Amino acid sequence: MSMNSDDENFEDSPEEELSDEESLEEEKLEEQSEEEEIDPNAPLRQPIVAVLGHVDHGKTSLLDYVRGTTIVKREAGAITQHIGATEVPFDTVSKICGPLLKEGTTNLPGLLFIDTPGHHSFSTLRSRGGALADIAVLVVDITEGFKPQTIESINILKQHKTPFILALNKIDKLPGWRTSKGSFLANKASQSQTAQQTFQNRMYEIIGELGTHGFDSALFTDIQDFQKTIALIPTSVKDTGEGVPELFMILMGLAQKYLRDRLLLDEGSSEGTVLEIKEEKGLGKTLGIIIYNGILKASDTLIIGAQPEPIVTRVRSLLRPKALDEIRDPRQQFDAVKVVGAAAGLKVVAPDIEGVVAGAPFYSASSEDEIDDALDRLTDSMKSNVKCTDEGVVIRADAIGSLEALAYELSAVNIPIVKAVVGDVSRRDVVTADPSDEEYRAILAFNVKVHPDAKKELHETGVKIFESDIVYRLLEDYQEWKEKIKDKQAQHLREDFSHPGKFEILEGHTFRTRDPAVVGVRVLGGRIALNQAVLRTDNSVVGHIRSLRSGEQVLKEALQGDEVAIAISEATVGRQISEGDVLYIEMDERAILKIREAGVKLDPIEEDIITEMQKIKKKDQPFWAR
Repeated sequence: MSMNSDDENFEDSPEEELSDEESLEEEKLEEQSEEEEIDPNAPLRQPIVAVLGHVDHGKTSLLDYVRGTTIVKREAGAITQHIGATEVPFDTVSKICGPLLKEGTTNLPGLLFIDTPGHHSFSTLRSRGGALADIAVLVVDITEGFKPQTIESINILKQHKTPFILALNKIDKLPGWRTSKGSFLANKASQSQTAQQTFQNRMYEIIGELGTHGFDSALFTDIQDFQKTIALIPTSVKDTGEGVPELFMILMGLAQKYLRDRLLLDEGSSEGTVLEIKEEKGLGKTLGIIIYNGILKASDTLIIGAQPEPIVTRVRSLLRPKALDEIRDPRQQFDAVKVVGAAAGLKVVAPDIEGVVAGAPFYSASSEDEIDDALDRLTDSMKSNVKCTDEGVVIRADAIGSLEALAYELSAVNIPIVKAVVGDVSRRDVVTADPSDEEYRAILAFNVKVHPDAKKELHETGVKIFESDIVYRLLEDYQEWKEKIKDKQAQHLREDFSHPGKFEILEGHTFRTRDPAVVGVRVLGGRIALNQAVLRTDNSVVGHIRSLRSGEQVLKEALQGDEVAIAISEATVGRQISEGDVLYIEMDERAILKIREAGVKLDPIEEDIITEMQKIKKKDQPFWAR
């Protein structure tokens, strides 16, 4: 459950070292505080559980098994397209777990699952204190291991310090594994030795992959301290639900034991996050929301984050899905309710909600003072934590959370940001990007549109725009483009400056002895080109290359292995040069240093030529090109 091998995720950060007396006094105060403030029987809200993982690893299938639905089959391409929320009441949890969940071990009312299309949606769903989810389930196909979105999910969980467990899904796909309904532990003992060995091998590979990301992990039965070790729960959620009882038991136990303070039910006004804005027949525009704190009443005022400024509106009606149903695509009609407490997913009908974006925070209020307070808090909530510099790319995203997620990924690969804004790409964004260095003359647009005037400005300025609703694809496309720019810059450097070249005058290939001397040569390494100076091994320049020919073809350059005829001005065969001589292209020391600073990659033979030239220059210039 820990966020890394050195950090106990469920505990506060350690305080500065205190004396024995101070420590004892502080412990007493903490004990008194706990006795006075925390009632062990105080009502708790249900934990919000995010389900994350790579495409087709079984995120939605896990909830489908619990709901007994087939949402995954109705989604386009069998991939989750929207964010869903599903309430699983305690009675259902108890039925799923059976004897594994002992009576009286928890007073949680159930679990609220959010199912995300990708880690960016998880990042978009923020609460005031960080990530919306209290705990997460990372679903990994045991036969495939870590994939790009698995790694993205881990990075975002790490960024938000969200505790998580890992579902080793699709164990039924392991060779020889005979899956059955219910408990993994009950079924494991009946497997063949070969199947068990295959399972162990795959599990250890995934433990190793988690280790590379800084996490200790183990099979849930082998864990002594869940605060320091990620729990692995093998599952087969597609048909039998094998391992699901253990998964729910671990979720309930960890939430009850380690998240209790966070889950204390607040009876004040509600706080929440907008999941999506959707047009509903007969209702108009509606909000799909998650309440993560407090109580929302049908008579309340809503203060919602929006562009360009917050919206204050009245609730017309609160519509709540039935238990085990979900907001995104309910099988049954919603229930109209008067009061809803956290944590819950529901649909809100309210007027004047244009400008609200997915991921926006909201607060409810029942008085003018509460409205003013909510507006103040909303101003802070709508500010991003993205650090901008004097130079870098422009980024746009559909919500603050996804903007921060994109910025986090860019920071990880040392790409600076000059401007970061929520909303569609504007002409001003292009104007901001235009003066930047070539590799930063770019806009990364995550899940947003481009205004027509911005498109025109992009065409006129040549600023590059990258658009996607997948963070890693944006980064990949940008970095691929950046590499092409570097290659182009390197090519320009090669053309603008002399670079290593070495050639030999061939025996019996003197065509003119002087004015200019014309000889046949073989290029031994690097490149020789027009107007380059020719250097002898005694560090003297004998002339310049005035022309290159191959038969009747006039050339601008010749590369390693080419045999060509060259004309050398100011040189006479038999005096300054002779057949059999090995000669070099004279290089400016500054050109070599500039090529190295620009990261131009020279091949090993070119590097050897520079080393040979350093020996030639050593007598007069001991530190030449070093």
